[in-house]
Amino acid sequence: MYDEEIVAIDDFSLEIEDGEFVTVVGPSGSGKSTLLRMLAGLEEISGGEISIGDRMVNDVPAQDRNVAMVFQNYALYPHMTVRKNMSYGLKLTSDLSDAEIDDRVEEAAEMMGIEDQLGKKPASLSGGQQQRVATGRAIVREPEVFLMDEPLSNLDAKLRAHMRTELQRIQDDLDTTTVYVTHDQEEALTMSDRVVILDAGDLQQVGTPDEVFNKPANLFVADFIGSPSMNFFDVEFHGDTLEGEALSYDVSPKTAERVRERATSDDLVLGIRPEHVRFADAESVNAISAELDVHEPVGDDNYFYLRSNDVEFTMRAMGDYDYAEGDGIAVTFDEEKMHIFDRASGNNVMTDTGRTTETTYEPTVQQTQQT
Repeated sequence: MYDEEIVAIDDFSLEIEDGEFVTVVGPSGSGKSTLLRMLAGLEEISGGEISIGDRMVNDVPAQDRNVAMVFQNYALYPHMTVRKNMSYGLKLTSDLSDAEIDDRVEEAAEMMGIEDQLGKKPASLSGGQQQRVATGRAIVREPEVFLMDEPLSNLDAKLRAHMRTELQRIQDDLDTTTVYVTHDQEEALTMSDRVVILDAGDLQQVGTPDEVFNKPANLFVADFIGSPSMNFFDVEFHGDTLEGEALSYDVSPKTAERVRERATSDDLVLGIRPEHVRFADAESVNAISAELDVHEPVGDDNYFYLRSNDVEFTMRAMGDYDYAEGDGIAVTFDEEKMHIFDRASGNNVMTDTGRTTETTYEPTVQQTQQT
């Protein structure tokens, strides 16, 4: 037996606009599904308030909250036909007539493209069709809120990409507030009006896909969002220069002033996304001399895995290149694409959004001093 109290979601506060599509993303164990189950009424909250519209629903049973949930495993009744699966919840929770329920089911089935599957049972359907049935079952309820818990994770990559488009179209058509949980950052960045990023129950950042990608609030968000992950360099700030084992970068007076105002010390982390690293003349200002470890061409896309003084980092570039392992390459990056993090707090001193918690975070992709 453990006496230690586990806090799944800590001091979380968020207001979601009517009709908004909000995606909650984070690593395993960050509290994503727990948050969704709290909204659904499947988990009790130990403090705070949950309101849907103008109604506080803390003590309202799940079946009376007027929300519809789509689960990862679809949760279809195997002995029922598609029609009965989609209508069953309405028959239990509404006073609609059979004719009205049938009309809703057929309308939702047509919207989902499964109108010819209504007489079949789940076992005879593909994974994509089962996912459509589960979504259609939620649609027929005409809820105030859709709650979706990784509904596409069981589909193959091609079908998952197609269903992302379908879900966006349906949400646009219905204009129903949607809270969508996923571990897939690509889903979060392509589907959402706003993205909520959690880590160990703590809210790290809320913003548009563009904001969380281009203006990460802290080291955790910068590390978690983006594929390949952001490059990180340990640096110290001396005068107007960021000095590290891999580089020496002279920043503008404006950036230097901001660092001096917002950083708690000269101990910093410089971050740059692989797609923002570019080739340079070896003699140019702020050039980094690196050695090519691995070149991975993927169609027109290229991933260069580089090393500078035992510090590894990644560059991503479009085009045709003929480099061999061991070649010397000079690279650099624009200051406007750079992120500078205060190591003590983890905050990005180049943005106006700080992290909600002041715990130290070490980026997992940082690779220095290889032995």
